[in-house]
Amino acid sequence: MKHAKILYNGQSAWGVVNGEAIKLQNGETIPVDTASFLPPVNHPSKIMATHLTFKSRCVEYKMTKIPEYPSYFLMPPSAVSHHKATVARPKGAKFLNYEGEVVIVMGKRCSNVSVEEALEYVKGYTIANDFGVHDFRHADRGAMFRVKGQDGFCPLGPYLVDAKDVNPDDLMLRTFVNGEKAQEARIGDDLLFSFAYQIADIARFITLEPEDIILTGTPANSRPLELGDVVEVEVEGIGRLENTIVELDRDPAKVGYQLEVTSATLHVALAISEEEAEERIKGMRK
Repeated sequence: MKHAKILYNGQSAWGVVNGEAIKLQNGETIPVDTASFLPPVNHPSKIMATHLTFKSRCVEYKMTKIPEYPSYFLMPPSAVSHHKATVARPKGAKFLNYEGEVVIVMGKRCSNVSVEEALEYVKGYTIANDFGVHDFRHADRGAMFRVKGQDGFCPLGPYLVDAKDVNPDDLMLRTFVNGEKAQEARIGDDLLFSFAYQIADIARFITLEPEDIILTGTPANSRPLELGDVVEVEVEGIGRLENTIVELDRDPAKVGYQLEVTSATLHVALAISEEEAEERIKGMRK
């Protein structure tokens, strides 16, 4: 079953999606194309995201060694946004990248479970675009706090699909920029660490609560966006998440680390080798 959370008479309301309509719990039906969507989760206590998890991404980076185990980072709940929301690139930033991802939404309290048991704790799946400003790669010692954690940088939606209706290995993930396909991967073929593995790995020491979410990684071809670009992430059987890039409507206060293009910026944002990134930076400084 496919669920949507929308704004209805000034309040949030859940409904079941049937074709091009959303039937709310009060019985009223809202057309999908007129609905004001909200994130299809209820206040997650934790937003976790997995670093390199796709073979194609590792190949793109020309990595000499594929990661043996996954690693993770956290994002603040204020990063969560929704379908059709705008995503604000800070003034002066040049490297705001998209990353289409499948999202796990937890349904039960989960602690120290086996890989074989892990999917039993999942409520459902939705879609994320894990935006990142790589002009901040030099900050926070790799924690991704300002790269990925800015307000609205984690739009989710448009729908939540029940776990029992999804085969995680058979999902097709595609990202489109202004209608042109930019990313494509079949999860079962490209993902290094299964959804079950990621859940079990995290839950060994960090208890997962209902509504906690895990962003499971992105395939190759994440690239920088321009103002006005429309980005859509599609996962067959789940939906198509759409967001538009705008400029942040304020000048950030002049404190702390400032935006800077470093070799780490170019390496990640353009998916070029670390050596090539260093050479480009040297050329920029001449």
